[in-house]
Amino acid sequence: MENQIISEGQYKYIEIGDGTPIIILHGLMGGLSNFHGVTDYFPKKGYKVLVPELPIYDMPMLKTTVKNFAKFLEGFIEFKGLKDVILLGNSLGGHIGLLHTKMFPDMVKALVITGSSGLYESAMGDGYPKRGDYEFIKKKAQDVFYDPEVATKEIVDEVFATVNDRMKLVKTLAIAKSAIRHNMAKDLPKMKTPTCIIWGENDNVTPPKVAKEFHELLPDSDLFWIKKCGHAPMMEHPNEFNTILEAWLTKRKF
Repeated sequence: MENQIISEGQYKYIEIGDGTPIIILHGLMGGLSNFHGVTDYFPKKGYKVLVPELPIYDMPMLKTTVKNFAKFLEGFIEFKGLKDVILLGNSLGGHIGLLHTKMFPDMVKALVITGSSGLYESAMGDGYPKRGDYEFIKKKAQDVFYDPEVATKEIVDEVFATVNDRMKLVKTLAIAKSAIRHNMAKDLPKMKTPTCIIWGENDNVTPPKVAKEFHELLPDSDLFWIKKCGHAPMMEHPNEFNTILEAWLTKRKF
């Protein structure tokens, strides 16, 4: 997947297919490869799939906020000349998608969130003092999934490297605090954008009650569950995730 990354101006991104644009927003610890299932599937169904690399660790410290990531996303959409986009975000990416939709509602045709922050946080922050302990980080990474085997050595190594890089650690904590500050409970009832909520029944990071609250607060939302699934449904159950999303997009005529 890495060889498909396009670098233009300040943006690095993957772009596959033609048609209605779906922009995928990765999470705090999530790489572009977490969405292999989506990027392989939806271009064959008449969608243009774009995955921008979010500047999680590249923003100046004071600008390392959810709001500035939402502005970065808007800049990317304008740079690509897109309109009527579908945003698909996991974890922090879902939060960025929600805030972007609130700030720029005319740009977004539909929103898809899965394991999204924005209402509730149970981050890895409590464990950072043990950041030198590989087995501890491994257990934390495994807890993200229902099946711990999904947390491959590559994923654990990446998280371990991130939390042992002092500047990345500081920015990770800054983003976590920003996410808590940007609680969207009061904003969601005013957001009319059609929203598809896909959630793992066994999500320990953003528990099922969070999905229910999103569903109750968002006026035009549909909620779908995936069994035996943790915080990243598109990784643990890519086929089921794609089936649910495609059916929703077809029903909503997107």
